[in-house]
Amino acid sequence: DPAAMKAKYGGAPSQFVDLGGGLTVHLRDEGPRDAPVLVLLHGSNADLHTWGPWTSRLTDQYRVIRFDQIGHGLTGADPRGSYLLEDYVDTVERVAQKLGLTSFVLAGNSMGGGIAARYAIAHPERLRGLVLVDAGGAPETAKGSGNIGFTLARTPGVKLLMRSITPRRVIERSLKQTIVDDALVTDAMVDRYWELLRYPGNRAATAIRFGRPRTPFTPQELAAIKVPTLVQWGELDPLTTVDGARFFNQGIAGSTLKIYPGIGHIPMEEAPGATVADLKLFLASLPPAKAAP
Repeated sequence: DPAAMKAKYGGAPSQFVDLGGGLTVHLRDEGPRDAPVLVLLHGSNADLHTWGPWTSRLTDQYRVIRFDQIGHGLTGADPRGSYLLEDYVDTVERVAQKLGLTSFVLAGNSMGGGIAARYAIAHPERLRGLVLVDAGGAPETAKGSGNIGFTLARTPGVKLLMRSITPRRVIERSLKQTIVDDALVTDAMVDRYWELLRYPGNRAATAIRFGRPRTPFTPQELAAIKVPTLVQWGELDPLTTVDGARFFNQGIAGSTLKIYPGIGHIPMEEAPGATVADLKLFLASLPPAKAAP
């Protein structure tokens, strides 16, 4: 029930922002209006709430913007229905334009990291910095053991069934295979992932996305990223191993690499204190934001 989900997951400070063309995104914009801006992109089958531990530690100094990407959370289906990487990059740009953002730092986890890197290639003039947290887009050689949810989503036949049937236990097992410490996988976390995956249009979007082949970044594409970059990675990431971290770190000139021992694929939820401490040092090292024209 969309209304029940919005009541549960879309309360204050949520906004539902009309980007035109029939697309309305679920968005949270917190912190001082005149502070440096940080935009956060969640991973596949996650939502803006995954950044809660970071947001609570950052909004005293930064304006933090996070939103449910197309085919996720309370944003739901994209009217265009294609879900290409370029569509996600375009949505970031539309959000930036709608909110009047001229200069910001862009951070992304997993799929969101791949989108962030692609945005840095397409719109370098907007970015003060880039933060890649266990980012998507590494080569096949960095592929880990994965989790059951993503495996099923890529399995012909099964992925079609998952458009209408998604057992909660599959989501719970997937999260426990993704996060190293099972104690962090609470009932509330499982419910959030499970319920928002079943928001109208999200499961169909997942089937479309997982039906496409993976396309890793090329060394030439990474070399085109010139903005200051911080790469953060869980040492025990079961989806993309630390070889992925080294791929981005070596490919993006001047980037900084931080690896977190005993941490899996979602460091901002698994180790918020350590990851935010490194993030703040990185943010403090950036040149001042450009004044709006």
